[in-house]
Amino acid sequence: MDISKLDLKYNDYVKGVKELNPEEQLNLIEIISAQLKKNIAKKKSKHSIMELEGLGSKFWKGIDAQEYVRKERESWA
Repeated sequence: MDISKLDLKYNDYVKGVKELNPEEQLNLIEIISAQLKKNIAKKKSKHSIMELEGLGSKFWKGIDAQEYVRKERESWA
């Protein structure tokens, strides 16, 4: 029987865990932990830094970046 077609409930998993040996239980914990980390990471990274690319470019149009940096550094002295 194909397990993917079964409608397993929470209690089914709990019963199944009890039947695993300690090494298998630890392996299952690692698998669940890795999946949780992936899910948490997905929720945290709702946006990409790349979404900011080009933002404000119209304000910098026609300004020489090297000249701007040179002037900024001179103002620090």
